[in-house]
Amino acid sequence: MLDLARINARLAHLAEVEEALGAPDALKDISLRRRLMHEHTALKKLEAVFSHYLALSKALAEARELASDPDLGEMAAKEAEEIESALPAAEKDVLAGLLPPDPLEMRAAVFEVRAGTGGDEAALFAADLFRMYSRYAEMHGMKCEVMSKNSNDLGGCKEVLFTIRGDGAYGLFRFESGGHRVQRIPVTETQGRIHTSAATVIVFPEADEDDASFEIPEKDLRIDIFCAGGHGGQGVNTTYSAIRMTHLPTGLVAQCQDERSQQRNKEKCLATLKARVLDAKRREEEAKLGASRLSLRGSGDRSERIRTYNFPQNRLTDHRIDLTLYSLDSVMEGNLAPVLDALKSADLEDRLRTALESNA
Repeated sequence: MLDLARINARLAHLAEVEEALGAPDALKDISLRRRLMHEHTALKKLEAVFSHYLALSKALAEARELASDPDLGEMAAKEAEEIESALPAAEKDVLAGLLPPDPLEMRAAVFEVRAGTGGDEAALFAADLFRMYSRYAEMHGMKCEVMSKNSNDLGGCKEVLFTIRGDGAYGLFRFESGGHRVQRIPVTETQGRIHTSAATVIVFPEADEDDASFEIPEKDLRIDIFCAGGHGGQGVNTTYSAIRMTHLPTGLVAQCQDERSQQRNKEKCLATLKARVLDAKRREEEAKLGASRLSLRGSGDRSERIRTYNFPQNRLTDHRIDLTLYSLDSVMEGNLAPVLDALKSADLEDRLRTALESNA
């Protein structure tokens, strides 16, 4: 049963949020306004799903009342049965709306894709993964911005760092972190044998550039400047524009060489490093709390295999949620929605189960 008092109390907060959005503080503080907008969106969604639930409940009561009517009874009983079957899903939507929103879900997603075991084939697979994510972004009106790319002569990527920007980007891709394994016949294979290679994907939320509460002191940074490598344009490869930053307290490193401007590379590199540091802190906090979301989100460890791409069978398998799809060709072209939706649904089920257990 839903706790109606709790839901109404939560919805009563909507007026306070709307008032805060119009206050001078929210107009001056971009970070505060962004948080309030995210909370407002979550509350409006709760309001909508709760209204739907109440409408179904009312319709069910009316249908049951008419069930004893000699003329309308049969039709009313059938309607009551249909409404009863729809109520559990509506109740689940309300419970999901009561879960605390994560403001990080609305941020841009920063990807790091690295070739793992498998030599040139692993680099080619890493390039395929980069294309898959960038195609999905393109198809859904998002922007893909490459920060750094280290290619080989076959067109593969030893390492590529990029950011996908768009509403809810990190929320969409947060469960892509981990080891991705591919099984196929490499282009370099002359005897038609299937090889197994791997690539590692790490996804973390971009740091909020408007958040003045987190800054990295200069004394904690080591900055290296060098000539950009790879297969970029002449200007990129012959000027000292590439930047590598090391966060000395943690040893975390970020690199950017995609821009011709050293200053622009420096800005993008610092933004990426801040995101890495914040993500590392968040992971530590989640681990201390025993957050179950880490099981889906992945640690980014190379040994943690989360998904297998079997090209001969046109099969994709996500090992965390026992998902198997025989449409790998479509997924590699950017049609990732079935995978991302299934992961999001599994995460929601896990969070709902945890919430119900804690309230029991």
